[in-house]
Amino acid sequence: MTFYKKIACLLLIGSALTACTKLDEKLASTITKSEADSVIKVPSLLKSAYDALQLPYQDQSNFWSLQTMPSDEAVAPTRGGDWDDNGAWRALKTHDWTPEHIQVANSFRNLLLLQFNATNVLNFSPTPRQAAEARFLRALSMFSVLDGWGQVPYRKPEDNLLLPPAVLEPAEGMELIIQELTEIIPDLPERSAVAAFVANKDAAKTLLMKCYLNKGAFITRNAPTFDAADMQKVITLANEIAAGGQYALADNYFDNFAYNNNVLSKELIFTQENGPGASTVRGGNAAFCHWAPTLHYAQTPGGWNGFTTVSDFYDKFEAVDTRRGGAYPGVTEVTGLRVGFLLGQQYNKDGVALKDRKDNLLIFTREIKLQETGNDLEVKGIRVVKYPPDMVTLNGSNTNNASNDWVFFRYADVMLMKAEALLRSGGAGALAIVNELRVKRKATPLASVNLDVLLDERGREFYWEGFRRQDLIRFNKFLQPWQLKSKTDPTYLLFPIPVNDLAVNPNLKQNPGY
Repeated sequence: MTFYKKIACLLLIGSALTACTKLDEKLASTITKSEADSVIKVPSLLKSAYDALQLPYQDQSNFWSLQTMPSDEAVAPTRGGDWDDNGAWRALKTHDWTPEHIQVANSFRNLLLLQFNATNVLNFSPTPRQAAEARFLRALSMFSVLDGWGQVPYRKPEDNLLLPPAVLEPAEGMELIIQELTEIIPDLPERSAVAAFVANKDAAKTLLMKCYLNKGAFITRNAPTFDAADMQKVITLANEIAAGGQYALADNYFDNFAYNNNVLSKELIFTQENGPGASTVRGGNAAFCHWAPTLHYAQTPGGWNGFTTVSDFYDKFEAVDTRRGGAYPGVTEVTGLRVGFLLGQQYNKDGVALKDRKDNLLIFTREIKLQETGNDLEVKGIRVVKYPPDMVTLNGSNTNNASNDWVFFRYADVMLMKAEALLRSGGAGALAIVNELRVKRKATPLASVNLDVLLDERGREFYWEGFRRQDLIRFNKFLQPWQLKSKTDPTYLLFPIPVNDLAVNPNLKQNPGY
């Protein structure tokens, strides 16, 4: 066996067993750590870890879809024979997924691959900063796995690589993630010193805020609790992030998601770099989740005519709220495409009304069913364009090289998490925070705010960003019926452990009800 094949086999074994924290330097006496160091350097390993953010979070059929489609904000209807996929998309909306569900399995596997890639960096003598970046990525992955499945595989340094890793329950897992994030903050760079796509102190603090805010919901999903001390930590972390003076709410909401959002937006805390220029630093696919799944074939750039929102969610927005959408510079005058929510007749750049493939006028409707079969099936549903298409790079085509950086954390989230912690702990100031945000988005200031109002505000601010399921569970609303979903079974507060993963790791236990 050649040396390179030995390395490939070692990485394959490690991936199958999920994340580890220490390679056995004498594994089968075939390869040593010093040999591996001579070929695989820390920067390339760290890049692989950052690259591994793409599939679970940015691909439309991975963890993003698990956070978005089961919620009240989105649906992927079957249109004739399109978007059927053996009912997988409909099952997400109606809360009827099973342990064999393909997107559940892909998401679990890709999140654990991210965890493995991040952990692998730690075996090759990284600098303190490199180790801190890798540990941040691992913590993000572990947080997501706990969020979705309520348990997460994890290997301690002293554990045998050839044995299945132990599995952490929510309380133990959250404690470990909080400890990891707290320990690495001193070794991470300031956000002001690095691009948003590099793990930084504020990114770790934002994830810490999410840990403290969601801890009680992860541990007891059907009756979330909120410890006063945890809420105070959320508030303190938010104040620390604000005190740096690095951030400001964007004048144009959609600048946060534009092809040059890394330049335009002052809200970005942590992102994934995308675009042709990213090949030397990071790598990502900007079309998935951005615009391809939702836009019609006749639009520019052409899409796959799938995802929509529902009228009940659309109606949460005032007409004056800029988050609802409108024209966007560099896009609308070039293509005729508007951003935000698309409802009604769609036009090209010359103002000519577009048509669907059945020669119907392309008039997107409020009405949508889980299965559309009529002659007008292609026009049903309000479409969503959260990320303005990168027409500079695409030049009219729909490729995967667009430069919009994928947004994980931004300052508006820090603000609303602080407001929520204040509400949950009885403190004052939540209304002022919410109204500061609403005024910037041109929405009418509120006279009062409570948790229900705040949940709606989070929906308006973060639609299509992959937070909605998590928010609904934390606010104890996920089991309520809503448009196109009537099931209220608590089984679906967690996703099932995929059957293949149960076979590989006997320490995993199937979640109740599956």
